[in-house]
Amino acid sequence: MSTAVRRAPLLGLPAVLFAIITWQVAGHGPLLHLDALLSRALVHPDRSSELLSDLGNIQVAVPALVLALGFAAWRGRAAGAGRWWLPPLAAALLMALVPAVVVPLKDWTARPGTPAMPPGAGYFPSGHTATAAVAYGSATLLLLPWLRSAAARRTMVAGCAALVLGVSYGLVRRGYHWPLDVVASWCLSTVLLTALALFAGLAGPGRTTAGSRGARTSRGPSTPSGGHGSCDPGELGAGTPPVP
Repeated sequence: MSTAVRRAPLLGLPAVLFAIITWQVAGHGPLLHLDALLSRALVHPDRSSELLSDLGNIQVAVPALVLALGFAAWRGRAAGAGRWWLPPLAAALLMALVPAVVVPLKDWTARPGTPAMPPGAGYFPSGHTATAAVAYGSATLLLLPWLRSAAARRTMVAGCAALVLGVSYGLVRRGYHWPLDVVASWCLSTVLLTALALFAGLAGPGRTTAGSRGARTSRGPSTPSGGHGSCDPGELGAGTPPVP
């Protein structure tokens, strides 16, 4: 089964859910009543929730992504990977795309904030959640191919999930956003990150070939051709590094 087919649900289902939530918000549907009840039960402003929400600030999340961009580009170029620049460039462009998508949606829906916020509009979807999810998610996707053990990869994914969930919880707990604002950004970010992974996978065969050349040089005799072994061409990253 191809990578695109496997990841199709990560594009379709979140997109449909995002459309439903947006329709409810724009049309003041009944789902907003449940959203208000849940917010009322969860809101309890404190210092911890504010600190968690701050992890979604551009000043925090984007520098973390920049470090991952630099590392992935350096490792890919050092490994002689084909089109090593494509995944970092794609991730950087995706991060720049986030405000271009979120800001018009905020203006169009003009959703007011929770009672904990001063009067105003433009809270849907949550920009902090989208920033955190795309920045930390893109960084994780860029770094995963360079982690040699399954335990390290699981730890990286778990850490990314914990950061995004922490930001999301802090935003709702502090009263900065309604729960649906955050859930909608989860859906939007899932679509964007899946598209990033699929796009970066277009460079997979070239990167694998370069990585294979490096591996054959370090190991000795080459293995029979006819495929890329266990390397998934849809996997995001600058390439699978040769294992000594």
